[in-house]
Amino acid sequence: MIQDVKIKQLKKFCDDRGFFAEVIKEGEETFQTVKQTSYTETHPGVIKAFHWHKRQWDVWFVVKGMAQVVLHDLRESSATKGKTQVICAGEDNPVVISIPPGVAHGYRVLGNKKVGLFYHTSEAYDPNNPDEERIDFDDSRIGFDWETENR
Repeated sequence: MIQDVKIKQLKKFCDDRGFFAEVIKEGEETFQTVKQTSYTETHPGVIKAFHWHKRQWDVWFVVKGMAQVVLHDLRESSATKGKTQVICAGEDNPVVISIPPGVAHGYRVLGNKKVGLFYHTSEAYDPNNPDEERIDFDDSRIGFDWETENR
């Protein structure tokens, strides 16, 4: 587990009509002040990685499909600097992932269904001064192997 990354397993309240689940809620450890919420869908086989922020927290919730979420700690002062964490998130594992500034993050779509990702951010996007740094998905500094490990 990377220092300051928080994961909340969603609780589904089911009845004969369907289900209800709280995603983000003030007072929970995964909650950050939300200044923008965005939604993206990504096609099967696609890798969207890596990027990181200097100021912004991201709070991710994969609502459709399954994603292999990969986090890598870039923070000099962190006890987990250089560590990588992998989380399978989505329909089969509904979790909220709170990602702090300085932690690179990205994901790969698993299976043959699009991934739908809501991301709530602690900062509003400013195209004139974007708080976003990019790292190639195959950068040797992270050294993550995106291939599925058959066991």
